[in-house]
Amino acid sequence: MTQFPERAHFVARRALRNATLAGALLAGAAAAFAQSSSPVGMWQTIDDHTHQPKAIVQITQDENGTLSGKVIKGLNPNEPPGRRCTACTDARKDQPIIGMTIINDMKKDGDGWDGGQILDPDNGKIYRCKMHTEDGGQKLVVRGYIGISLLGRSQTWIREE
Repeated sequence: MTQFPERAHFVARRALRNATLAGALLAGAAAAFAQSSSPVGMWQTIDDHTHQPKAIVQITQDENGTLSGKVIKGLNPNEPPGRRCTACTDARKDQPIIGMTIINDMKKDGDGWDGGQILDPDNGKIYRCKMHTEDGGQKLVVRGYIGISLLGRSQTWIREE
């Protein structure tokens, strides 16, 4: 290489450019993965008994990084469109389920989200909640429980495109 210093310079510049490009591509892929693995977005819930689509829940993140989820659309054709939460015992009592916030105070915890609550509008009960994404962010496993996570049930929601 000492005979052709300009060639060595050219090779070094090309290697640096390729390394920079590869780093940018990896950073972009990591950001895309992080975004797709976030629960933020629209999710189709599944009825526990019929295993049919039940509702669309929109999960949003506030400026503090806390997640909440709101029912934005019912998917069960057998339920009346203006259905209300007659079983609720808090401020949501007799309020329309469409537009109702059913998930609140979820905070990032490792690979998932925890520390919040979820309301089951069918029975009016409020459960502790934890969630995490699977399949590259296309599924959301939502677990409602009492006391410890072992005492509860999980649902898998499907991301709406």
